[in-house]
Amino acid sequence: MSCGEPHETDCAEVLDHLYEFLDHEMPDSDCTKFEVHFEECSPCLEKYGLEQAVKKLVKRCCGHDDVPADLRSKVMGRIELIRAGQTVPEHDVTATTGVDFPASPGERGTGAA
Repeated sequence: MSCGEPHETDCAEVLDHLYEFLDHEMPDSDCTKFEVHFEECSPCLEKYGLEQAVKKLVKRCCGHDDVPADLRSKVMGRIELIRAGQTVPEHDVTATTGVDFPASPGERGTGAA
């Protein structure tokens, strides 16, 4: 999507990083660039408003489910191992939670079932 007008920050860049903006996961300088873009570009502002509304709706409808602490800690531990580049057993969480995580791309094809 593009409004066809030239902007300092391109519409495609804004839309590609819209969720980072919505989730406050980008540097302040980039946030400022996006805010300026939204002031100049009504199609991007409309898309931002729509995504913001969807996010609020999801939070209101689905934001009340608490994740069991043991599941959260196991998932976070697995994420940390993957980030550290360590091999993680394919079924390390299923025994107690019933949740089966697929193998990460580097673990596929090992013959484990």
